Amino acid sequence: MRTAVLLALLAVTATACSSKDLPTFAMPARDTTNQTERILSLWQGAWIAAFAVGALVWGLIIWSVIFHRRRRDETELPPQVRYNLPIEVLYTAVPLVIVAVFFYFTARDESAILKVDQPQHVITVTGVQWSWQFTYTSDGGDAATVTGTPGNPPTLYLPKGESVEFMLHSDDVIHSFWVPAFLFKQDVIPGRNNHFQLTPTKEGSYSGKCAELCGRDHSRMLFNVVVLPPDEFKTKVDEAKAGNP
Repeated sequence: MRTAVLLALLAVTATACSSKDLPTFAMPARDTTNQTERILSLWQGAWIAAFAVGALVWGLIIWSVIFHRRRRDETELPPQVRYNLPIEVLYTAVPLVIVAVFFYFTARDESAILKVDQPQHVITVTGVQWSWQFTYTSDGGDAATVTGTPGNPPTLYLPKGESVEFMLHSDDVIHSFWVPAFLFKQDVIPGRNNHFQLTPTKEGSYSGKCAELCGRDHSRMLFNVVVLPPDEFKTKVDEAKAGNP
């Protein structure tokens, strides 16, 4: 029975991570980039594994309460279990296996999500107190830069179906570049150049924000994201170069 329970937990975790028919468990969107399905699957697998472990623990608690409660006619405590080696090995080994399974899937997906491989576009993202600056550095000629303010959030344009690498910089304190619809964020740290790559797969407008408390106007450190067809994206970059973002 113990072996069956452990194998069931492992099987549920493994199969949930590749299923597209499960609920999103409060995730805001799916299929907006080439990475969202992988991230969502990891999220779903974690929740299902947590529910399975929770159900097992709750079941053991209820079972103990019902079958091992003290009876009214009993004057002594029931026999106490001490130094039971199989039980101690079980409740030590099972959490280790669960953590190892979580670690494996997280490390596997993190490596895939953070992989950068010959992007078609490079955009430099600079976080400042308290707005964002976007520089299109790889689209021919001079770089195009768009700078926002807390009262006038900037717009980041992305091409549908083409890979984009984001180079993240900060001029002052730690920020965090977050587009909730992309199911991904990454810290923007002074003196450290973080980067990641994705391919937008769905046209539309999305909201972005800073996900790291960075000072007085942190809540106003917002930006917009618009995913366009490649030809319209090129037009927007040319407008930015001409000073009309």
